[in-house]
Amino acid sequence: MAAHERDRISQRPGDARLLDAFETALVAQRGHSEHTVRAYVADARSLLAVLPPRADVEPETTDLSDLDLSALRGWLAGQSSRGLARATLARRAAAARAFTAWAHRAGHLDVDPGLRLQAPRPDSMIPEVLEIDEAAAVLDLARSRTCTEDGRTDPVAVRDWCVLEVLYATGVRVAELVGLDIGDVDHHDRLVRVLGKGGKERMVPFGVPAARALDAWSRVRTQWPVQGPDAGAALFLGLRGARLGSRQVRDLVHRITAAAGVRDLAPHGLRHSAATHLLAGGSDLRSVQEVLGHASLSTTQRYTHISAERLRSAFSQAHPRA
Repeated sequence: MAAHERDRISQRPGDARLLDAFETALVAQRGHSEHTVRAYVADARSLLAVLPPRADVEPETTDLSDLDLSALRGWLAGQSSRGLARATLARRAAAARAFTAWAHRAGHLDVDPGLRLQAPRPDSMIPEVLEIDEAAAVLDLARSRTCTEDGRTDPVAVRDWCVLEVLYATGVRVAELVGLDIGDVDHHDRLVRVLGKGGKERMVPFGVPAARALDAWSRVRTQWPVQGPDAGAALFLGLRGARLGSRQVRDLVHRITAAAGVRDLAPHGLRHSAATHLLAGGSDLRSVQEVLGHASLSTTQRYTHISAERLRSAFSQAHPRA
């Protein structure tokens, strides 16, 4: 958002109250993740910034009567002119529709113009994923670092190894990983209870390597400082004893993948890798959908494209009449 837009918003106390009410409604009614709520409120703030203030009162509140389909399209076109990705534009259009729907329900708008707002369909491309041997190299490197040269255990390295093993074994999102509590892990049946998008809960299995990493982390976690209201229950902790944050996980994944000499990946790349490897190994789409927590099977079907491309590549290299 441009600086003058932020200044305009800061001069409208009424807008702040409007956005606070919108945020409360998102949390209470929509069940969005904390990240999504923040993004939707930021997008609504950007939308309000392009609307004029009310003329009949002090200029402290946006005139929502000007929030029609033309204004929505103009705002989205402005976003597009900045070169934003199609996926980002699609999310911002979704945020605008959520805001106008709420404003209509709350009596701030006579009609809901967001019902007619269309946005570019997000690209269905899947980010790069690791080959199976590359994933093994990353995890083996992380495990090798858990012991120092003098044979002592490095607790930070153990945590990092465990984080990577759980990410790859379960395919969970970063926000889901850092939200895990100790009680969410069933070591006996090798299951983890995950709270996903919309507050939906699912049980995800994990394999023996992840179980070993979790056991190792459980042993060293007792030596870790614990600080913060919910840190005691948190499965993963940061260096200062608070619940591990998403940014720390992203930094960790970038650092270890770089050290392993494989393609640079964000944590979501491990999620994509897990899904692709499950399908390549023979898992059916429905099972992968359950593991990943996708609301729609069509979202999971994107991973079949990668498998098909790899099959065609292998065919063209190996078949004598390719």
